[in-house]
Amino acid sequence: MLAVPPAGNGSVKPPRATIATAPPPKVLAHFHAVGDQVYGCAQTAGTAGYAWTLKKPDATLFDQKGEAVGTHGAGPTWTLKDGSSVVAKKIAQADAPAPDAAPWLLLRADKTSDRGLLSKVTYVQRVDTKKGKAPATKCDATQANKEARSDYSAEYYFYGS
Repeated sequence: MLAVPPAGNGSVKPPRATIATAPPPKVLAHFHAVGDQVYGCAQTAGTAGYAWTLKKPDATLFDQKGEAVGTHGAGPTWTLKDGSSVVAKKIAQADAPAPDAAPWLLLRADKTSDRGLLSKVTYVQRVDTKKGKAPATKCDATQANKEARSDYSAEYYFYGS
C-alpha cells in the first residue's frame, strides 16, 4: 500500500519553484528515486562527432517511510506497485545547483493508467538531483553503441487534480 497523505492535508508541499513554468499547486505524491541514468554513445546527428546521450532512467521509487513503491524507466515512465503509471514529456528544464547533478525538470503527463494513484497526474517535477550527468569518459567511434551508467538520486513530485 502506498503511504501518500490525502490531498489537501498540508503534509506534502511542493518544492520551491526553480523553473519558469510552474506546475499546479496540488501535490498528489512525492517519491525519492535512487538508481542510474543510462547513457549511450552515439554519433551526433548531422556531424562526424559522438556524444553521450540519455537513453533511459533506471531507478527505484521510495515513499517517505523508505519503502520501495515503484520504478522509473524509459519513456520516461513511472510505475507504482498499485498498477498505476504515468508517461510524461519534458516541457521545461533548469540547471541543478550542483555541477555534477542532472538538470531539474518539469514534465507534462502524456499518458496515464485508468486507475490508481498516478491516474490523475498532470505534471511531474524532478528536483534536488544528486549526480546523474553524462559520463566524463571519451565517447567516440571506438565507444559507439556502448552504454554507461551514472548513479543518481532525485525527488519526484506528482501534481494533478
